[in-house]
This record gives sequence, structure tokens and C-alpha cells, in this order.
Amino acid sequence: MDAASGVGLEAALDDAEIVIDLSNSPSFEAEAAMAFFQASGRNLIAAERKAGVRHHVALSVVGTARLQASGYFRAKQAQEDLIQASGVPHSIIQSTQFFEFMGAIAGSATQGQEVLLPSALIQPIFSDDVAEAVADVALAAPLDGRIEIAGPDRAPLDRMVARFLAAAGDARVVRTDPAAPYFGLVLEDSELVPAGPARLGRATFESFLQRGGLRT
Repeated sequence: MDAASGVGLEAALDDAEIVIDLSNSPSFEAEAAMAFFQASGRNLIAAERKAGVRHHVALSVVGTARLQASGYFRAKQAQEDLIQASGVPHSIIQSTQFFEFMGAIAGSATQGQEVLLPSALIQPIFSDDVAEAVADVALAAPLDGRIEIAGPDRAPLDRMVARFLAAAGDARVVRTDPAAPYFGLVLEDSELVPAGPARLGRATFESFLQRGGLRT
């Protein structure tokens, strides 16, 4: 099955009542991401209409509408807009960054032995808690709207990444720089955290670090 081309979608959705859409663009480049989300979104919605799907559940990102300076987030917004306009009952789950993404954040901001990051707030969540939230939403009545999910701990991005690197035994030093980009974006203080009430995961950041086996 290939959502971007539509090959195999009708067969895969035959008799399906709920579709959980975890699709993501293989590229963060603006044009490639937009092409992927528009093509896969339209193909999936067309197949869902034909199959009579009763609930489309999509995983998106907290802050998407506030991060439109990024081509990738413009593409995510296009995906959400397609789902909302589809006529298929739906629920859009906007999640904060996963705990497991801390290493990638550090890697994207590394210069030599320093990691340059802003002190904008972040409220990451454990992937197991994301999976549980997705399952719960999928089995409930469609929201025909959005829900935000996040971890229980909110703290500055630079401090959380520094704590992650220390727990992983990584010698890189985090330096705070308000102008340092986050995957190409200069962040305002609260763009990565929920704008209002959110469903919170159970796992704390500290409990995740204590599990060991961290990758940087």
C-alpha cells in the first residue's frame, strides 16, 4: 500500500471502519513535504469515502498553526485542512515532541562540541503514551476537531536537551542562544507547547532517562 500514489489503498481499506493515519513525509524539504501530504491526504480520503470509513484519526504536531514559517509545518497544516474539509468524521491528535526525539534535536543544533539551542519551552511525551492516546481517541466518537497531548513536564528546551545528553553520557555542551534555530525556525517562548488544556502522558522525562539505552 502506498498512500502517496494511492496504489493498494482501496484494497487495504475494504471494510475498514477506523483509519489511523500516522503518515509522514520522507523529506522535511518544503516542496517535497507539501507534495507528499497533499497527495497522500487526497488519496486516503478518496479511499475512505469509498469504503465508508467512520473515523479518520490523524497524528499531527502541537503548534502546527503557529509554526508556518516552516515549509514542513505548512505541509502539516495542509494535511490537517484536507482532513477537516473531507466530510469524513475525524479526530486530529496534535502531539508534542517525543522523548525519543531529543537526540535528533541535539544533533540538528550541534556545532563542534557545542549544542546551540534556545530556551523556548518544550513539553515532550513518551511514545508509549502517544500510542495509548491514539488508541483511546480511535475507539471513541470522532471529535471532528483537534486534541492536544503532551508529557507531564514542561521546561526550557536547552535544559531538557542538556539533561538528556548528560544521562546518555554525551560530552557535548549545551549553550543557550535565543536566536539559535530549531530545525530552521527561530522560536517564540511557547510555540512548542499546548495552547490550552491537553491530555498528559503518565511517563515523566526523568523516568524515561532512567530507562537507559539512550541514543544521541
